[in-house]
Amino acid sequence: MNLPADLKYTKDHEWVKLEGDVVTIGVTDFAQGELGDVVFVEIETEGETLDAEDTFGTVEAVKTVSDLYMPVAGEVIEINTGLEDAPESVNNDPYGDGWMIKVRVNDTADVAALMDVDAYKAAIGQ
Repeated sequence: MNLPADLKYTKDHEWVKLEGDVVTIGVTDFAQGELGDVVFVEIETEGETLDAEDTFGTVEAVKTVSDLYMPVAGEVIEINTGLEDAPESVNNDPYGDGWMIKVRVNDTADVAALMDVDAYKAAIGQ
């Protein structure tokens, strides 16, 4: 299982990469494995300001439909429109082409408070 050490992680199995005051968010390799084959990603929150733990979209897989949760508060400034035509990118490249949203964070300290790779590994029993 691929868990990059330079990312932050959430209990809801999202990964977060901070660049300046913008974070890129997606689901972890662990999450996509648990979901199974992703067939549809729905995100309609572009331009909205959401609180941490708010739902920013859903991911539909063969097995289930799962909500996607904001790891930090901020404004959704971009969604990955490539997932409309290629939702399988979430399975094939969760940390690259499978990213989901970009968010301008209200407070970058919130990102620092998320789990590092070792804490996330412990949380998923790795």
